[in-house]
Amino acid sequence: MDNTRDRAWRRAKARINKSRDQLNARLVDCYTPEKNWKQMYGRSEKMVRAAQLGMAYPQVSRSQLVRNSLEEIQNNQ
Repeated sequence: MDNTRDRAWRRAKARINKSRDQLNARLVDCYTPEKNWKQMYGRSEKMVRAAQLGMAYPQVSRSQLVRNSLEEIQNNQ
């Protein structure tokens, strides 16, 4: 059985195809998610990013928090 695909053949092919592999790796790594909050479009994207940053989103004012808590207390009674 004649097997011409030995280690030398594999190394030569790897050398030939190296540029193709590097190009694909570069294309995969070139996309990064938006870091600027203003450039994020969807609410779901903002929710995910806020969770990553440890932020509360959407931001709720103190008066609204108090109003919501009072409504919950009244509803539970």
